[in-house]
Amino acid sequence: MTRTFTSTLALGLALVAAPAMAQTAPAAAPPAAAPAASEDARLAAFFQDAFLESARLSPETLTALGMKERYGELGDYTKAGQDEALALAERQLAQMKRQFDRSRLSEDSKLSYDLFEQSVENQRRADKWYWQNYAVSSNGSGLDQLPVMLINNHRVDTVADAEAYVARLQAVERVGGEIAAEIETRTKDGFLPPAFVFARVIPDARNKITGAPFGTGEDNAVWADFQKKVAALDAAPEVKAKLLDDGRAALQGPWRRGFERYLAALEVMSAKAKDVNGVWALTDGDAYYADMVAFFTTTDLTPDQIHQTGLSEVARVRGEMEAIKQKVGFEGSLEDFFTYVKTDPKFHYPSTPEGQQQYLADAKALIAGYMAVADTQFSTLPKQALEVRAVEPFREKTASVAFYNPGTPDGSRPGIFYVNLSDMSQVLKPQLAAIAYHEGAPGHHFQIARSLEQEELPMFRRFGYYGAYLEGWGLYAEKLAKEAGFYQDPYEDFGRLSLELWRAARLVLDTGIHAKRWSRDQAVAYMRANTLNSERDIQSEVDRYFTNPGQATSYKIGQLKILELREKAKTAMGPRFDLRDFHEVILEEGALPLDVVEARVDAYIAGR
Repeated sequence: MTRTFTSTLALGLALVAAPAMAQTAPAAAPPAAAPAASEDARLAAFFQDAFLESARLSPETLTALGMKERYGELGDYTKAGQDEALALAERQLAQMKRQFDRSRLSEDSKLSYDLFEQSVENQRRADKWYWQNYAVSSNGSGLDQLPVMLINNHRVDTVADAEAYVARLQAVERVGGEIAAEIETRTKDGFLPPAFVFARVIPDARNKITGAPFGTGEDNAVWADFQKKVAALDAAPEVKAKLLDDGRAALQGPWRRGFERYLAALEVMSAKAKDVNGVWALTDGDAYYADMVAFFTTTDLTPDQIHQTGLSEVARVRGEMEAIKQKVGFEGSLEDFFTYVKTDPKFHYPSTPEGQQQYLADAKALIAGYMAVADTQFSTLPKQALEVRAVEPFREKTASVAFYNPGTPDGSRPGIFYVNLSDMSQVLKPQLAAIAYHEGAPGHHFQIARSLEQEELPMFRRFGYYGAYLEGWGLYAEKLAKEAGFYQDPYEDFGRLSLELWRAARLVLDTGIHAKRWSRDQAVAYMRANTLNSERDIQSEVDRYFTNPGQATSYKIGQLKILELREKAKTAMGPRFDLRDFHEVILEEGALPLDVVEARVDAYIAGR
């Protein structure tokens, strides 16, 4: 998955204003093409200005883009801040419609025009359901993401950059207060997350103010990061000493107070949150869930249709797994085979630092192995580097088992494939390959890094969020690696199928929880019976589905559509079908709604 749903959604909704593609007319273009080219260029300039205007509302977004504007600031985490962003988007949309005649644009720019309008509609949707959208989920809140931003995104190249880092540490007191106030309002009005959330989020929040310089023990991750970055500066010893003093004071003072204020609000909400229900229990919960499913799948599929698709896919994948069970000569039921693979020591890494390092080394080797044959399936490869890292200890409880962190458009920060290695007994060797192909190559890194590098695309499209496209591509990539000759070991292929089964089960689980009113025990039991996931992962995944309604439906729905369109192209084109060309059609325009992807594939077929 892209990391994380909450942060990805925030980025997708924040970066909604950007340039439409500037088109260069062919040298022999007829005169009629000139007005469109001129309109395209004008629209591109408008979108560029609009994108930057929108991005400047969020200092964290600017930093994620590799920019150093508002470098010592943090954004507004209040409802008023979201209202300001929506008001700006509405003004920009009105300006676009007032200044540009869609009929005079090229087809590419018409698409950008339409997608920009759709992005504003997504912001309206987010505003409509502001209170139903949990202020704190199983992945924490916006405050919990700030250490990750500082460590991964805030570069310290100069003394001024280090001073900006300190200023951001100081600003956490304000942000913690803003998020705490939002939590208190929801607590008062009954917009409460499921009760289990707090057992994960509260300990992780406390980790942010644990260790040195808050007390004894190892350095806190943020303090260690700041010291490392200051040490690398080309500056006088006395300058570095002052920076460290200022950083220590900021952490011990405003940073600590911000998290303490947040923790106090969490404790109060936790005392009131007694139930474990899907979002159907919230005010207008059914309508909210239907909207979230539409947002994440970019389709008009109903929750019931998605539930039935999930049941069908679970049955199909289980059939393929039965065949592998028979191939390796295992006697017993499929459930017995699940237990065997989950418990036999030969399928696990040692629960030691050496075991963790071996996992990381194996993941890197798998990605390197795919990269050696990538040009047989892709005509254009991403230029951006890809790193594999373990999740930092301070966020292990709320982090997913694996996820991808995008790099910057200029390549100054690489794409990062993160794995949660906090408990090696929960990690299965047979699943590693599919996870690496999903999060790294040819999965999220190939799609997201490629999109960021598409300089001819509008910026809002380079950073576009369409869940079914993004996660559907990641799941599609797992099987694509099999077609490239990997998963030769039957247990590794079983691991791949176990991850596909997990995504199929998500369709059943997400809709079961939020539309069919399943209890948490029902959801856990279904996942135990239909996945190879460890018990710890089952618990954390089910918690995630409860607090991120609709997101889990995106994977399978997107993968099924991509596979459907590929088969459609192969059938229509016969021997003229080229997989590399098909992947260009899917990837070259960045993330898109599934209906737009289908229209592009149809045009590709007709053009050939």
